[in-house]
Amino acid sequence: MALTLYELAAGERRFSPYCWRIRMALSAKGLAATRVPIRFSDKAQLAFSGQDRVPVLVDGDTVVSDSWRIACHLEDAYPDRPPLFGNAIARGSCRLINQWADRVQLAGIFPLIVHDIFRHIDPEDRAYFRASREKRLGRPLEAVQAGRDERVEGFRASLAPLRATLAEQPFIAGEAPAYADFIVFGGFQWARSVSDFPLLERPDPVYGWLDSMLGLFDGLARQSPGYTW
Repeated sequence: MALTLYELAAGERRFSPYCWRIRMALSAKGLAATRVPIRFSDKAQLAFSGQDRVPVLVDGDTVVSDSWRIACHLEDAYPDRPPLFGNAIARGSCRLINQWADRVQLAGIFPLIVHDIFRHIDPEDRAYFRASREKRLGRPLEAVQAGRDERVEGFRASLAPLRATLAEQPFIAGEAPAYADFIVFGGFQWARSVSDFPLLERPDPVYGWLDSMLGLFDGLARQSPGYTW
């Protein structure tokens, strides 16, 4: 069955954390998908999905939006391929990681790189991005990102449970990576795609884990346009 993935793009940079979750999930499943770039100003192209956000996966006659729902679809539609969760209990536990990443990890990263995102997106998207994000944040993008050299320590501290886990095992999922790892990796790959500001320091178990994730699937993520911290 032909697969098509609609993902956020700025030129050659694919920088949505949610889309990266699915890029990694597809690779883990050994599934190839045609990738369609979508800019902020291209949202009308997603009308067929009944909403306006990426990622969107088209799998034959099935259209699925939202990264969590897409991951579940891939697991259920392709049970003969390597698992993303393992079993129902693992899937339920992984939902907690999904919520943590959305509410803590991504929320912590965003103010540290928001103006870097603005600088990288296509010129046609910048007025929309600035207006919508400044309305949400209540300040200019430059002011939101200012002082990040000091504020990044708070973000690093928020990773303590992740750091403690990775000090005991190589991946979040255990001895081998799975969708739990792809969820958290998506946030760091988002940042790497648009910002040279180092969110992590060496030595740090999280940094070592990130390096391992970048090497998966023949270096899929490492080869994507981005920065080296």
